[in-house]
Amino acid sequence: MKAILCQSFSEPEALVYAEVPSPVLGVGQVRIGVHASGVNFPDTLIIRGKYQFKPPFPFSPGGEAAGVVLEVGAGVTAVNVGDRVAATAISGGYAEEMLVSQAEVTKLPGNMSFVQAAGLLVTYGTSYHALVDRANIQPGETLLVLGAAGGVGLAAVQIGKALGARVIAVASTDDKLALARENGADEAINYSTEDLKERVRALTNGQGADVIYDAVGGKATDAVMSAINWKGRLLVVGFASGDIPSVALNRVLLKGCDILGVFWGAHVAREPEKSAANTAALMRLFEDGKITPIVSSTYPLRDAAKAMRDIENRKAKGKIVLVTDREQA
Repeated sequence: MKAILCQSFSEPEALVYAEVPSPVLGVGQVRIGVHASGVNFPDTLIIRGKYQFKPPFPFSPGGEAAGVVLEVGAGVTAVNVGDRVAATAISGGYAEEMLVSQAEVTKLPGNMSFVQAAGLLVTYGTSYHALVDRANIQPGETLLVLGAAGGVGLAAVQIGKALGARVIAVASTDDKLALARENGADEAINYSTEDLKERVRALTNGQGADVIYDAVGGKATDAVMSAINWKGRLLVVGFASGDIPSVALNRVLLKGCDILGVFWGAHVAREPEKSAANTAALMRLFEDGKITPIVSSTYPLRDAAKAMRDIENRKAKGKIVLVTDREQA
């Protein structure tokens, strides 16, 4: 089979597209014939050794994929050969075949494509966990989404709207904000041309946002912490800006607000039953037409480095997905 290999911690251009043996199926495992693989920001970290987990070399990056079950190991009862599925793991998704445990596999609705599925589990799983489990967002509350046109950001816009929140999208360009509006955002702020703090205050009658979804970090975090509502919740999702901010704790004291970490991967590992329930809820939202994974571009598997650079350079509008020859056939 073909796979993208990381042979040492390095830049995306050092990844190798190579022919490798199919992985050996173990007890409780599922072999998936991959059609599509989601590209996520953590993928750019894991190949550099900057992620929390460091697979042994050589490994294929990629934390989510979708395709057809080719084979099941002893003890597998959740899926059968021929099932259409999506799966998540620490790595292994940038390949024509992926081995995962049956607990990491989700059956797909009949109307969900493999490309859509490859853009759902990580980003929508992260955003659902953030908004529901961590922030306990309520109908009528104001949700501010930083990086609203990226993968997790756009998912947060859609999910927030589906849960009844008033959504304010924040992004760097007008075309990104237009996309956020198309996906449910009620208001939009271009932080490149507008004062972020003052615009949030203006749009909330001086009260500030109830929930702030922050996958960006950097200066934006400091600005929105000056515009958070009493008992507001800041969701720390990631640092796409590359800058991990420091928060002035006097603001936390004065606003009685909460700062909540969002580590979806740990949630999946530590709370598998709750994670499975969240995934089932997302599938229902998809079937009801309330969420739709937005894929801005697809690349053939061999061009994984280009896709990663697009993620790093914040060119993605929604998700970027790699497709194998199975999907292109």
